[in-house]
Amino acid sequence: MAARFELRHVGDRLKTEFVGPDMSRAQWLWLILLSILWGGAFFFIGVAVRELPPLTLVLARVGLGAAFLWIVLSMGRTAMPWTLSAWSAFAGMSLLNNVIPFTAIVAGQQTISSGLASVLNGTTPLWSVLLLHFFTRDDPLTPNRLVGVLIGALGVAVLVGPAALEGATMNLQGMLLILLATFSYGCSAVWGRRLRAVPPLVSSVGQLTCSTILLAPLALAIDQPWTMDLPSLEVVAAVIGLAIPSTAIAYLVFFHIASVSGTANVMLVTLLIPVSAVALGTLVLDEILLPRHILGGLIIGSALIVIDGRALGWLQLGRRASR
Repeated sequence: MAARFELRHVGDRLKTEFVGPDMSRAQWLWLILLSILWGGAFFFIGVAVRELPPLTLVLARVGLGAAFLWIVLSMGRTAMPWTLSAWSAFAGMSLLNNVIPFTAIVAGQQTISSGLASVLNGTTPLWSVLLLHFFTRDDPLTPNRLVGVLIGALGVAVLVGPAALEGATMNLQGMLLILLATFSYGCSAVWGRRLRAVPPLVSSVGQLTCSTILLAPLALAIDQPWTMDLPSLEVVAAVIGLAIPSTAIAYLVFFHIASVSGTANVMLVTLLIPVSAVALGTLVLDEILLPRHILGGLIIGSALIVIDGRALGWLQLGRRASR
C-alpha cells in the first residue's frame, strides 16, 4: 500500500513523479464497508452468546454463511473447482482465517476483557506485514507501512481506553490466545496469496465450507448442542445477522480486496473495526461518544494516511515544485 514513484523523462531531465498508491479510493471504501460488517458482528455476538455456547455459535456462523453462499453460487454461472489443490488451499485458509483464530478468541475472552482483546487484535496488520516481508518476495516491508501499522495499533489502544485494563485483564494465557489468533490471521495473509486468482465468491464458499467441516466435530463434542433448549427468536435473528452480513457477505468483500490489493492491505481492517464498532454503538444503541473515541479515531485515520502514502507523495512533489 506504499505510495509508488517512478523516474520519468521531462524534457532532457529525469524527474521523480508520484504514480499512486496500491489501494485505490474504491478499495479504501470496500475496506471501510468490511470494517462495518465485521464491526457489526460484535452486536450479534453479544445477543447470541447469551443463549448459545461459543463453539456452537461459531459453527452456526460459518455453517449458515456457507449455506447462504452455496445458494448464491447456484444462482450464477460461477463453478466451484473440485481439484485437490484447490480444496487444499481452501482448507488451509479456513484453518488459519477461521478455525484457529475464532476458537482462540472465544477461549481468550473468557479470561480477559473485550477491550484488551480489541487492542491485541489490532496487532494483526503488524503480523501480516512482517510475515509477508519474510516469506514472500514481492511484498516488502516499507517504512511507511510499518510506522503506519504501529500508529494504528496505538490508536486502537487509545480508542478502547482504560477499559482494556479493567477486570481480569492480566491473565497471560488469555492474552497469548488472542495473540495466537492474530498470528494465525497474519499467516492467513501469506497463505491467502494462493487464492488471489480465485473469484471472491469461490474463495468464500470454499473457506466457509471447510471451516464448517472442521468445526462441527469440535462443537458437537464439547458443547453437545442437542442438550440445549431452543434459542429465542431474538437469538435466531442475531445468528442470522452474524452469519449472513457479518460473515458470508463480509468474506465476499474480504476476498475481493485481497484479490485486487493484496492480503496485507485487507488485514488493515482490524484497525478500522473498533472505529466502526464505536460508530455503530453511538448511532444504533445511543451509546455515548467519548473524547478518547474521537482521539483514537483520529490517530487511526492518520495511520491509514501514512500507510496509504498518497499525502507523502503529494508533499514531496510540492516541495520539488517549490524549488
